[in-house]
This record gives sequence, structure tokens and C-alpha cells, in this order.
Amino acid sequence: MGKITIRDVAREAGVSISTVSNALNDVDVLNPETKSHVLKVAQRLNYVPNLNGKQLKSGKTMMLGFFTTSVAGPYFYKLVEAMSRQCDRLGYGLNVFVTKDKQVVMSNILGRRVDGVIIYEELGIGDKDIQAMNKEKIKAVFLDRVLENENMGSIIFDSFEAGYEATKYLIGLGHKKIAYISGVDTMFDSVQRREGYLAALRQYGLPVSEEYILQGYFEEESTYNVVKSFIRAQPEKLPDAFLAGNDLSAIGCIQALKAHGYEVPDDISVVGFDDIDIAQYYSPPLTTVRNQIARQGILAIDHLVRMIQKQEQGNAQKLKGELIVRGSSHVKLGRNERI
Repeated sequence: MGKITIRDVAREAGVSISTVSNALNDVDVLNPETKSHVLKVAQRLNYVPNLNGKQLKSGKTMMLGFFTTSVAGPYFYKLVEAMSRQCDRLGYGLNVFVTKDKQVVMSNILGRRVDGVIIYEELGIGDKDIQAMNKEKIKAVFLDRVLENENMGSIIFDSFEAGYEATKYLIGLGHKKIAYISGVDTMFDSVQRREGYLAALRQYGLPVSEEYILQGYFEEESTYNVVKSFIRAQPEKLPDAFLAGNDLSAIGCIQALKAHGYEVPDDISVVGFDDIDIAQYYSPPLTTVRNQIARQGILAIDHLVRMIQKQEQGNAQKLKGELIVRGSSHVKLGRNERI
């Protein structure tokens, strides 16, 4: 048996095609008994409406798209979960597109496969792409850059300020040789945190050294390897403290230090970013900057839907981080002061 059509439902229910259409689309012109009868027949026949037809008629998909190169790690789990729940509340579905192919991204966006888009990092969306999206009046929220115009907005973390405050905190503990473990050089949050770190060092007259900027790619294993390599190559230059670009990097850093016999925080302090779920249970519990990840997802969906519904124009919002002090950071002690 082939695919059940609306004509099949009408024939089985003994009504017209328009009556079936009105029942399925909840158009308030049928008496309750007729509507109930049609819906029961459609269900019994396992009829699936032609969504493409509905989309062409209404011009809406009631779907939003999240475009990213990865959904790995605790940040994305929390972000996507928050966005999905908020979509449900507002009557939208959420499609997650994971790809590094910019042509695939732009094809889906400009082809209006979704009513609006949320874009995150490393997709290579440049000025020409943004101009094309603007020309087509595509509604978009960016999580990786500051952007605001009629059709586009952004919800980002104030990563510069967070990087500055976290570094200032470590300086206040007496640390003078502080290293930064970066993510990916093209990623907004990694760059901004690094710039905040450098600004704090300069303000307090501490040396800025390229040797103290390591690349961990926001990954536990990569950070573990790069810190181990640093210790093996230059043990005499080991920092007093590490500011890691995210909590996974902080964990990888601590594991590498432990593997070489260093105690955290007695020998070296380590601070991360995000405050992922495991941070408070790790040994030692991580000092970290708590970012409002779920709130970022909720605000992104809210802002996008309001733009789609023409209730507001695009604007840029920055979310403040909060330093959470736990057991991985410590006042710097001299060697004879350590127990």
C-alpha cells in the first residue's frame, strides 16, 4: 500500500477533502462530531500531513535551526537542552545542524528550511554571507560575535571582563607567573578571555610572555598533552598558576600537573571557565567562572522568536560571568611555607 493521502482520508471518512483539511488544521468551521470522526479516521490510517505543502501555504516551518561545527562536551549539552525546552514552550521545533561545510549552512539558511537561525562559531560566516542573509531578511542570533541590526542580534558572554577578573583574582593571591590555556584562535570566547588575561597582566605590571600562552583547544586531552610537554621542556619556567579557557582544559591541566608530582593548589593554582556540572565534584573542586549557559540558550530562542514575530529588532546582549572560588586555587606560598 502506498502513502496515505488526504484524499484517502476523505474517502474513508465519507467527507470532502476540504473538511479533512479543516479538521487537521483545527479550523473552527466544523461541528465537534465531524471533526472528531475525521481525526479518528486519519489516525487509524496513519495519515501523515504533507508538511512541505503546509509550509508553502503558510510561509512558515515553525522550526528554528541551530548551526554549529560540534555539539560535543558539557557546554553544548546544556545549551542545546535549554534551547530545545524553550522552543517547546514557544511552539517551535529545533533542528540542530552539525557541519563544517559553509555551503551546506548557507544553503539551509537561504533556502528557508527554518524560520530563523542561531549560529555558533567556526562556520566561517563572513561579511558577504551576513549581507546575503540581511538581503533576504533572515532572522538570526549569533553566539560568537557582537552583531545587531534589524534582522540579527547576539547573545554572548562578557568573556573579556571574565578573563580580566579571573586573572586579577589570581594576581590577588600573589601569583606573578600566570599562564593562559587558550581554545581555538578563531573562537570569540577564547580570544576575548585571552585579551582580558593580557589586560590584567599589563595593568598590574606583570610580564607578558608568549611562552605562557598554551593551546588546549578547549579539550581535556589536548590540554593534558600541551601542559605535559611544557613541563618536560621547561620545568624551570613552570607558572605559579594556570587560567584555563574552559573547565575541560582546567581538568586536563590538573591531570598533567599531578602526573608530574605537583599538587593543586598547594604548588600551582588552576582556574577554569563555565562551571560545568563536574566542576564542583572534581578533586580538587574547580575554581571557575560560572557562565550562564542555559540562560544564553533561552535568551537566544526568545530573541529569535520575537524577531520572527516582528516584536523587536536585533540587539546584542552580554551575559556576566561569576567567579566561583573552590579548592583548585590557593594563596601563593613560599617553598618553606608549604607543609
